[in-house]
Amino acid sequence: MQTKSRLLTTLTIDERLGVMLEFEDVDPQKFAQLASDAPQWTE
Repeated sequence: MQTKSRLLTTLTIDERLGVMLEFEDVDPQKFAQLASDAPQWTE
C-alpha cells in the first residue's frame, strides 16, 4: 500500500484523477480496497 501512496504523491491532481478513474474501470474491487486503505487519495 505504501508504494501505491508514494506513486500517487508524484502525480498532479489531474493525473491522479485520471489514474483513479482508469483504475476504477479496470478493477473496481481493487479500487474499492484503495479507497478504503487510503481514502485521502480518492477525495
